[in-house]
Amino acid sequence: MGEPMSTALSPLAPKTYPELPPIGGVRLATAEAGIRYEGRTDVLYAAFDRGAAVAGVFTQSKCSSAPVDWCRANLGGGSARALVVNSGNANAFTGMKGAQAVRLTAELAGKAAGCRAEQVFLASTGVIGEPLDARKFETVLADCERRATAFAWREAAQAIMTTDTFPKLATRTADLGGIEVAINGLAKGAGMIAPDMATMLAFAFTDAPIMASALQPLLKRAADRSFNCVTVDGDTSTSDTLLLFATGTARERGAPVIEDPKDPRLKAFAGALDDLLGDLARQVARDGEGARKFVTVEVEGATSAKSARRIALSIANSPLVKTAIAGEDANWGRVVMAVGKAGEPADRDKLAIFFGVIRVAVEGARDPAYDEETTSAYMRGDEILLRVDLGLGRGKARIWTCDLTKAYVEINGDYRS
Repeated sequence: MGEPMSTALSPLAPKTYPELPPIGGVRLATAEAGIRYEGRTDVLYAAFDRGAAVAGVFTQSKCSSAPVDWCRANLGGGSARALVVNSGNANAFTGMKGAQAVRLTAELAGKAAGCRAEQVFLASTGVIGEPLDARKFETVLADCERRATAFAWREAAQAIMTTDTFPKLATRTADLGGIEVAINGLAKGAGMIAPDMATMLAFAFTDAPIMASALQPLLKRAADRSFNCVTVDGDTSTSDTLLLFATGTARERGAPVIEDPKDPRLKAFAGALDDLLGDLARQVARDGEGARKFVTVEVEGATSAKSARRIALSIANSPLVKTAIAGEDANWGRVVMAVGKAGEPADRDKLAIFFGVIRVAVEGARDPAYDEETTSAYMRGDEILLRVDLGLGRGKARIWTCDLTKAYVEINGDYRS
């Protein structure tokens, strides 16, 4: 996850940002700890005064960060009292020093929140391989505890940005047993983004009284439908973390306590969570490093959903496909290449390729009705739909990505500068 934070706003950035309502039992504050840069917020502190059920999904990287290891070790407890997130340093590939920094951070946050260190969840983003000086949190976290409010959502999203050009926020409501509950979410991510959990850092908060036993399956399912469907550059971070906290304060308004993930009363909540995380995942793709175009890849007609997904990822991660889109070139030959290299069942003579509603290739050749001018006009837009029909079965998949521009190389070439 790159540094420093980009200054040029992505052309795909939202025109407005949602106003996130308070979530009962959640208070937030941000601070400047000077972890890598001076003069910018780089710490997010969230307090759950009455506790919260917690669920988490993490990177599958074999070189996971110290905060990921800490969260995995403590997730089984099922409850949280605080969350601490820092930008500027990933605390990854830092050995024993990294583990010690995590422990000290959790102890400092626990002291501020009045809880055990194991009830503090942590996440870090930034440069990999540089030790994190956790002593910088000592006065910062106590001050955050004093200042935390129920309204600092946008500030929270800004504090965890690295090469992001805009804060990523979303909110939804859902019916739970006849009572309206709320879900707020924030995320960061622009580079080193690929599905394998996946991707970046994301945190969701709800007042729904859902126990960890039901929350964890819900989150895993939602991740598979959202963050596991986004890729920017095919690289999975050491630090990818998605956490969901449920304070349960809606029970005071009559919301039922849910312990079983199969409880039918969860249907609306599950749909709202899917929608919220999908929104955040698309925002990540829109803020891909150097991105100028938001791309949706849809594959249908595959022999299975798993096969369709692999083919869609092959297309979405192809530098040749992504640079063609950056160049506004409907180069279906590169799409054919990406389908063919995926190692999944495909028949050249049954393949159809579409850019938007325009069919550019069919039955192993260019579409007889292909019109260069019409297609070029479509490719000049900032949102591109690339659809492939394999004509073999009913399997389908959808992946969100972005184009690949010179700016991506420049941002990552200056990564540690």
